Amino acid sequence: MDTLGTRSDFALTLADSAGDILRRYFRTPIGFDDKADASPVTIADREVEAVMREAITKAFPDDGIFGEEMGSVRTDARFVWVLDPIDGTKSFISGKPLFGTLIGIAEQGRPVFGIIDQPISHERWCGGRETPATLNDKAQKTSAKTAVKDAILYATTPYMFQGADRVAFERLASAVKHPLFGADCYAYGLLASGFADIVCEADLKPYDFCGPAAVVESAGGVITDWEGQPLTIRSGGRVLAAATPALHRAALAVLTGH
Repeated sequence: MDTLGTRSDFALTLADSAGDILRRYFRTPIGFDDKADASPVTIADREVEAVMREAITKAFPDDGIFGEEMGSVRTDARFVWVLDPIDGTKSFISGKPLFGTLIGIAEQGRPVFGIIDQPISHERWCGGRETPATLNDKAQKTSAKTAVKDAILYATTPYMFQGADRVAFERLASAVKHPLFGADCYAYGLLASGFADIVCEADLKPYDFCGPAAVVESAGGVITDWEGQPLTIRSGGRVLAAATPALHRAALAVLTGH
């Protein structure tokens, strides 16, 4: 039981359970509460995370869990499950099907398997260290783009960038072919499938990027923080993902002004 493969298979069942719950609540008048950081949370967020955490604790009692809604336990464990029940809650409550459930598995702090699951369109990206990237079991590959000027860039919203980060992002956004917004975690799936080329974001938490990081890397992309360092469950909130190593280097140079 103490293998990544066993956990990766189990993660698929978690995504199935999450999707069943979210389809039941989607486009229904469930309302929402504002958390301390003013971001919204719904009964669906809480129910999905509770179901996943209960299942993980039963199957892998020694593993850690780092979830958006219910905090973290045992984050020094070899394996840590990193959970975002609804990445894109604002999309969810406004009826836009571009949110997703994110499930990441970190080993020794590094993302090694991830799922991006969109339960309304029934699209599921998976990938990791031992698992080639797939979308609904079909192999996926990032694009071959190497030049920033040719790239399609996504960020969830321009408002996530403040101060110097805003200046840096605008420098990158003005250098790409098309800057686009509003896809939440779906953008990382599009990057893994070769339709988007760069995702640049700030103000993220580990549960926002651990699952997508594993998927992007398994599809041939590169994802780091804005200093070019590998992402871990202790990384800060600034993330840059790109389709190829050359494009990542070029985008990072524009972003940092070097």
